[in-house]
Amino acid sequence: MENWEGSPSGASSTARQSPVRPETLVIGGGIAGIQAALEIANAGEKVYLVEKSGTIGGHMAMFDKTFPTLDCAACILTPKMVEIAQHPNIDLLTLSQVTAVDGAPGNFSVTVEKKARQVTEADCIGCGMCAEQCPKSVPSEFDAGTGMRKAAYIPFPQAVPNKYLIDRENCLYAKNGKCKLCVGACPANCIDLDEEDATVSIAVGNIIVAVGFQVFDAARAENFGYGRFDNVITSLEFERLVNASGPTGGVLSLAVRDKRKRRVFLPESPKPEQVAIIHCVGSRDCNHNQWCSRVCCMYSLKFAHLVKEKLPDCEVFEFYIDMRAFGKGYEEFYDRIRGEGVHVVRGRTATVEGSGSKLKLRTEDIVNARLLEQELDMVILSVGLEPNAQAGELARMLGISVDHNKWFIESSMGAAPTETSNAGIHLAGACQGPKDIPDTVAQASDAAARVLRSILHGRAEPPLGSLLPRPGTTAVPALDQRSES
Repeated sequence: MENWEGSPSGASSTARQSPVRPETLVIGGGIAGIQAALEIANAGEKVYLVEKSGTIGGHMAMFDKTFPTLDCAACILTPKMVEIAQHPNIDLLTLSQVTAVDGAPGNFSVTVEKKARQVTEADCIGCGMCAEQCPKSVPSEFDAGTGMRKAAYIPFPQAVPNKYLIDRENCLYAKNGKCKLCVGACPANCIDLDEEDATVSIAVGNIIVAVGFQVFDAARAENFGYGRFDNVITSLEFERLVNASGPTGGVLSLAVRDKRKRRVFLPESPKPEQVAIIHCVGSRDCNHNQWCSRVCCMYSLKFAHLVKEKLPDCEVFEFYIDMRAFGKGYEEFYDRIRGEGVHVVRGRTATVEGSGSKLKLRTEDIVNARLLEQELDMVILSVGLEPNAQAGELARMLGISVDHNKWFIESSMGAAPTETSNAGIHLAGACQGPKDIPDTVAQASDAAARVLRSILHGRAEPPLGSLLPRPGTTAVPALDQRSES
């Protein structure tokens, strides 16, 4: 069942006695990495936080509200992001990726490739003059393609670091060497379009893997028409459309085509009158991913609330397979949404097709034993969670393991869910498997606590799971041997 991508060193008496460097590497700057880094740094220890994009925040920074409390996601996350930037015990490396890991538990040597930002962070004043003058526009990754950004850009207004960067893949100077408008426009003279990538070497005692997840590519589920119909959108696209910092300023409107025939969302465009939300797109599906992504049911219910909040007269339909409201307050949230006039229909959706300016949805209603066919203005696909695309490569570097789906494997699901088979390397968040924000934060704090314990004890202890019996095996060594010094 397990696909071993690395060569785990496992636990040994040598690992138990290894001295531990006090520095910690956290790989991934989403909510899991942020939480873990702050827990360790607030305890007085040094943390290196490595993030591959130009800002920390991860997927949570894209969200409008969180379920089931409907708290503002930015209100929870942004203070933590700012604390990361200002913390004296945290070195933040953005646009960076781990390329090699050597050494032993307690004393890892890590090589990090830091891509050139081409804007000096210390000097950039965030004025935006470079972006104003930049002639190249491309779809914004942060807005999930619903809006545009320049090749000289800041990922979003609350980005950390709150500095601009140059997208070399789309920069005209990088392509033909002819454009330097951003350089001339910069009042701080902090843009260097010839800056090269750098390699950074760091030594740490522990590593926390918090690389998160990626969402299912909705175009793979061809029956739902994503990519063929403009108003079939994904969950992340919807999050950006209803967010006040999104391309429409929080106005939920239908897509239109601009002069270049590109799909765009404008606040003045027509508003949807009927919206369908389809659960389990790419999850619980033998054609794609068989696992439950855990968060889709609840964020779909959240979407229904947000649609009704933005457009009270809009008719909203939820089409689900099973309602998995498993967490604290989740069942109550489900009851609340049903009380808001949302049509909750149990049944698997078959197809979404075009019908003039409308979308025609064919589905089933299991409770009433009937097939349904109805016309709608907008369909929201609740896409599931998948392992990070770099999980296998990272597992090989770290000498840890992933399962056949590429989720990282914990040392013991019941006893040590944040430990790996390699001492000194820990897991936090959705890289281990789909989970919601509360579970992610709790797991990140647990990983940080285990790191602090090893620093306090001054030794790299073997993973607890390596001392527990596997099915069909006996326990060797005994559990009480963990207390030996």
